[in-house]
Amino acid sequence: MAAKSYSIDFNGYWTNINSLPTAAGIYCVYACTDSPQSVSISKLLYIGESDNIWKRVKNHEKTAEWKRQLGRNEVLCFNASTTPVLGLSDDRERIEAAMIFHHKPPCNVEYKYSFPFDSTTVRISGRHAKLDGEFTVHRT
Repeated sequence: MAAKSYSIDFNGYWTNINSLPTAAGIYCVYACTDSPQSVSISKLLYIGESDNIWKRVKNHEKTAEWKRQLGRNEVLCFNASTTPVLGLSDDRERIEAAMIFHHKPPCNVEYKYSFPFDSTTVRISGRHAKLDGEFTVHRT
């Protein structure tokens, strides 16, 4: 395996799971407050990957854990990237692992304290609250 760089674009924030894309990609779960004018992101809770984001989030075993992280008047909020490279499961897993290792969301366990891939640089664009726009992680 060699060093790799990825560029991904996150689009939108959704409080309604049914609005999530059915495509493959990376998704983030946040605690947020939602008003008719805007969504205000307060905390990154979880980062995941799937070949069908909507189906994975809708049936996720950590939903109760995510909800326990919510503060007063907060709801779960989601964003997703379905950038074409994310259609490849090996790349998707590597990007997910890099994002978890770098950001350490409280509801993730795997990859939080170890990174089993060669050096990986991730550049994130679009709507990506609480995520650094560019970072590199190295095998631990």
